[in-house]
Amino acid sequence: MKRRSFLATAGIGAAASALAAPALAQGVRQWRMVSAWPRNLPGPGIAAQMLADRITALSGGRIQVELFAAGEIVPGPGVFDAVAEGTAELYHAVPAYWGSKSRGILLFGSQPFGLTAIEQHGWMLHGGGQALYDEMYGRFGLKPFLCGNSGPQWAGWFRNEINSLDDLRGLKYRTTGLNSEVCSRIGMAVEAMPGPAMFQALQSGALDAGEFIGPWSDSALGLQQVAKNYYWPGVGEPSSAEECAVNLDAFNELEDDLKEAVTYACESLYNPVLTEYNTKHAMALRELVSDHGVTVRQLPEDVVTAMAGAMDEVVAGLREDSDELVRRITESYLEYRDLMAGYMPYAEGGQLNARAAVHEG
Repeated sequence: MKRRSFLATAGIGAAASALAAPALAQGVRQWRMVSAWPRNLPGPGIAAQMLADRITALSGGRIQVELFAAGEIVPGPGVFDAVAEGTAELYHAVPAYWGSKSRGILLFGSQPFGLTAIEQHGWMLHGGGQALYDEMYGRFGLKPFLCGNSGPQWAGWFRNEINSLDDLRGLKYRTTGLNSEVCSRIGMAVEAMPGPAMFQALQSGALDAGEFIGPWSDSALGLQQVAKNYYWPGVGEPSSAEECAVNLDAFNELEDDLKEAVTYACESLYNPVLTEYNTKHAMALRELVSDHGVTVRQLPEDVVTAMAGAMDEVVAGLREDSDELVRRITESYLEYRDLMAGYMPYAEGGQLNARAAVHEG
């Protein structure tokens, strides 16, 4: 997909009808979904439309969900407040964007050196995460659901090659969530901006480097045109969960079967979204290397070590946070992470290492 083909719609103004109160006629609810993404952005923009369509289908058409991309009703960073205030009924975004609301929210999206995509979903479903997620978002009048995951993200695009930790000192770098705290602690100059703004920032020199998602989504933004060094591993985001949050009053007004329809629509998309990301990322990476002159590089060992130490400090701060709920979220996350760390090296890790050995041979 060409960069302009989806960015062209990002600034479309909202039609007057989009701002009208939602209709409730003959048992049909007209719901507005606002998203943090340009329309049809490969990855999250596509996933947002999939969710809107699935809620409509699973509700038997009794909830008609219309998607409004970033900027069509509210800017992408404003979707949390728009749904909390009732301007729209639900949004599609990522928890990593809402650290200003509470640092505890960030753990539901991604954690440096934390949970993989499957583990993140496991924490929600089987480790007590969803109850804590509900409690935190309930403070803001929202009912939250995970509805997808990008899988392992990348360390990102660098204009110049990185050979050591010293090369990162003062580097202007775009990232989000808890990774912002980690990168700041190791001396990087973290810049907050929407992912689609990275292209111009890298081109102009306002950024030296930045990460967004992975090969599929990143290449759609054209980042390979302005930076050729693509670094892995993305230890800042071993996975990044996508979420849907519904205005709590609107959700509570639903009949029980419609609540189940919304819940299942979100849960049932988690794996299809994740597997599409993994498949399309793999295809895009091949093309980036073969057709666009991108060099895939590994982060130096001292960088990864420094980031791990910085994350230990971030976690210590979360465990001592003044908000009791943040402390409970942190302990729940750590308990589940440690459980998985004791098993996955034998399971997923063991299989991946064995396959790599055969492939290399």
